[in-house]
Formats: sequence, structure tokens, C-alpha cells
Amino acid sequence: MGFDPERVRGEFPILSRRIGDRPLVYLDSAASAQKPEAVIQAMTDLMRHSYANVHRGLHTLANETTELYENARKKIGAFIGAPETEIVFTRGATEALNLVAAGLGRDLSEGDEVVLTEMEHHANIVPWHFLREQKGVVLRFAPLLPDGALDMEALEGLISPRTRVVSVVHMSNVLGTVNPIRRIAALARAAGAVMVVDACQSVVHARLDVRDLDADFVAFSGHKLYGPTGIGVLWGRADRLAALPPWQGGGEMIDRVDFDRITYAEPPLRFEAGTPPIVEAVGLGAAVDWLSSLDRDAIHAHEAALYERAREGVASINGLRILGEAEGKGAVLSFTLEGAHAHDIAQLLDRYGVAVRAGTHCAEPLMRRLGVSSSVRASFALYNTAQEVDAFLEALDRTRTFFL
Repeated sequence: MGFDPERVRGEFPILSRRIGDRPLVYLDSAASAQKPEAVIQAMTDLMRHSYANVHRGLHTLANETTELYENARKKIGAFIGAPETEIVFTRGATEALNLVAAGLGRDLSEGDEVVLTEMEHHANIVPWHFLREQKGVVLRFAPLLPDGALDMEALEGLISPRTRVVSVVHMSNVLGTVNPIRRIAALARAAGAVMVVDACQSVVHARLDVRDLDADFVAFSGHKLYGPTGIGVLWGRADRLAALPPWQGGGEMIDRVDFDRITYAEPPLRFEAGTPPIVEAVGLGAAVDWLSSLDRDAIHAHEAALYERAREGVASINGLRILGEAEGKGAVLSFTLEGAHAHDIAQLLDRYGVAVRAGTHCAEPLMRRLGVSSSVRASFALYNTAQEVDAFLEALDRTRTFFL
């Protein structure tokens, strides 16, 4: 099929914006991607023409909206290789991971172990800390190798008969490291543990087939996938979802409520209490439709080329340290510059119209593991161009003179 980033850029209204007198160079997609016109239009059309609450209405608008909402569930299932009955809509990946941790936690006891890695996002650390505080669950963190790859030998050594859950990020939002999930899942399964995957970054940059991952639960967000905020997805194997207790109580997640008893709906509705993110779900459905119409392999090659161009451009800068250079990593360039705080670098780059992220990237344990307090992150998406990489490198070269 091929891929033309210049043509695709035209589908993103915000990319025509200027910051002061300079064109916007948006290199913050790992935090939140921009939205194509197809997503904006799908959400606007729903609110203009068909909006109502879903499932329980009998009038035309309710039926139309319910159909759009459930069609979005089908689209997302097809996008990741799963039936719609295994797709739970949440309000973000953070909620999805909390849902899983809270549900699995009911069956965990003091001394049971959860294996994580040192590169996890807070959303895949804090929910397990809740169980450490509440139930005495023990958290084990697999270390990294010097290049930012996961130390698989060490991880294998951490998995024991006491391991109940293994929860691992697929692609690090800081390092870009892509972890061998299928291999890790096999280790978890051999120990009788549940395998949970944070796929927030990987689902954007590569084809994701949840069956091929061989995990039990996979979570990702909509806003990184060119969709809206306020919507996330939890995929779970049918048997795992059926065994998981409800996460929140209220309407829609029930089968029957009485004064002295309650029965719950079957998944996925069991986990969708209250009015769901209707407009956002439709927007995410439009996003995966739009992304599926493009050549994903060509996009992956394009993003990899952008990263390599940026990496080569910064490699000769004295005092600059790239965080994470594992083989096969994603298009994320995190770095520090000796004598300069990450926040100062980001603010100075903004003067040149270049938007990057600075801070701990919701990965404080990883920052401490790397011996830094914060870092700058430039993340590349399908709408970025080689010219934008060059604009970033030029702005960075000018910025570093402030610290010489």
C-alpha cells in the first residue's frame, strides 16, 4: 500500500497550527496523540444527530447510539484479534489495570507474589502496591540490562511457586524497549500465574494480536491510539473475565437487584457500571477504522527511520545521554543533557515550536534505577516527518548553547 506522511498530516487539523512564528513540531505522542478528522467527525456526528444513553432505551436515538457503541466494541475486537465479548470499555488504561488488580487481589493472600519490571508505568505499579499495603502481597521487580532491555534471566529467576501474577509493559513509554511478552507469558503460565500486559504504547506502533501474545489480560488507552481521552480497553480471556468479580457497582453491570440479593451481568457489561464513555467509544472505533485503512508495516518503518535519524543527530552532542538503546526498540527518544534540567530543555525547545515531554514520565522507579531525576522525551508518530526531526535537532542544538 505504501504510506505518505505528508498526505496523512493533512487529516490532522491541529498540525497546521503555529507556535508563535514557528510551525508546530509535535513530538509528544507517547503522552497523547493528536486526532484525525475522522475521529473528530465521528464524535461530532453522534452528538449532533443520534446521541442518547445506551442499552436501556426503546426510542430511536437510544437504539441508534447503542448500535454505534456496540459496533465500536466489535471494531476494537477485530483490531486486536478478539471477539467483542472479550472487550471491556474502561475510562482509560489506568482504570483497566486497576480493575484487574482489584479483581485478582480478592484471591491473593499475604506472601503471594506479583512480578513486575523496573520499567513499568505507575499505572502498572500503584494498583499492586495497594495489594501490598492491604493484603501483604510481595512485589518483585525484574531488573534491566545496561541497554535498557529486560533481564530475562533475572525475571525467570523471580518467578516462583508463590508467583500469582506477572504484569509487564509491552513497550516502555520511556525506553522504547519492546518486551518478549509471549516468552514471559509462557514462564507465567508454567508457574500457574496470571499474565497481565500494559499495551498502551505497543498497540499504536505495531499490529497487536492478543491471542499471539498468549496473555490473560491486555490493557490500552484510546488517546494514544489517535482516539479521544476518557476511553480505554481491557481485553481478557473469556474464562478469566468470567471469573473476575465486578469492579464497580451500579446500573448496567447487574442482572437482578433485590433487597436481599444481587446477581451480576455477564462480561463485558459486568465491568461497565453506570453510563459508559459513549461518545469516546465511538471516537475510538473511528480511530481504529482510520488506522486500519493505512499500511501499518510502512508506518512502522517510517517511525523507525525517524527515530534513527534523531538518534544519529543527538549521538555527537557532548554530555547527552540516551536512555534505552535495546535492539528493536520503538520510536521513543528519551535523554538527559549534562548540566541542564529536563524542564528547562523542554521550555526552550517550545520557543522553537517543538513540543516534547519532560519529567519522570510516570516512571519514578525507572528514573531512580537509571540514576536520573528526570528526562526529556521526544516520541515519534506516523504524522511526523524527517523535516520535523531536523527542526528538533536544530532547536536542540540552539537550546544546549544556553547551558554551555
